[in-house]
Amino acid sequence: MLDPVLNSPFFGLTLTAAAWCFGCWVQNKTRFLLCNPLLIAVALVIAVLSVFRIPYETYSIGGDFIKLMLGPVTAVLALNIYNQRDILKEHFLPVLAGCLVGSLTSVGSILALCKLFHVDEALTASLLPKSVTTAIAMGIAESHGGVAGIAAAAVMVAGIAGAVFAPIFAKLFHITEPVAEGLAIGACSHALGTTRALEIGKIQGAMSSIAICMCGIFTSILALFL
Repeated sequence: MLDPVLNSPFFGLTLTAAAWCFGCWVQNKTRFLLCNPLLIAVALVIAVLSVFRIPYETYSIGGDFIKLMLGPVTAVLALNIYNQRDILKEHFLPVLAGCLVGSLTSVGSILALCKLFHVDEALTASLLPKSVTTAIAMGIAESHGGVAGIAAAAVMVAGIAGAVFAPIFAKLFHITEPVAEGLAIGACSHALGTTRALEIGKIQGAMSSIAICMCGIFTSILALFL
C-alpha cells in the first residue's frame, strides 16, 4: 500500500526537506553549535530509512533531485564574490597564497596520516580530496582508483566539521581578519563551511566562496602528481 508513496520522487524530497526544517528548528531552539541543521538532517534521514527498512535506492529516487541544486547554488556564490570584488583585488596575492597553502596542507596531512596508519591506496585516494566540493572530490578519487562514495562521505564530514567548529577555532586562535577567516573556512570545509561563513559576515562568505574555487583548482593540479 505504501509502495506508490515510497517510489514517488516526492518521498525523498519531502523527507529531506522535513529533516532539514527540523534541524533548523532544533538549532534555533538550542543555539548549540553541535546542533548543525545538516548534521541533524543526515542523522534523521538515516534513522528513518533504518527504522522503517527503506532501501536507499528508494529514497534516492527523490533525494537525488537535491543533488541537481548543487551546481546552481554554487554558481550563485559568484554573486557574493562579485559584490566583494574590490576586496579581492586588494588581497589577491594573499588569497592566492592562502588557498595554495590550504590545499597543500589538506593533501599533505591526508598522505602523512594514511602512511602512518598503513591505509591502503584505494582509501587514501578516496580521502585525499576531502576539502573540495563533492563533484571535484569524486572525480579526483575515481581517477586515482578511489571510491566515490567514500570521497563524498569524507567531504561531508569535513564540511560539517568546518561549519560547526569554525567559529570556535577563530576565537581560539584570535582570527579577527574577515578575509583570513573566510579563506580558512572555504579552504577546509568547502560549500558547507561557506554557508556558515555567510552567516558570520558578507566578506567571510565571499572569501570562502573564492577559496572553494581556488582550492578545487589547486587540489586537482596537485592530484596529477600523486
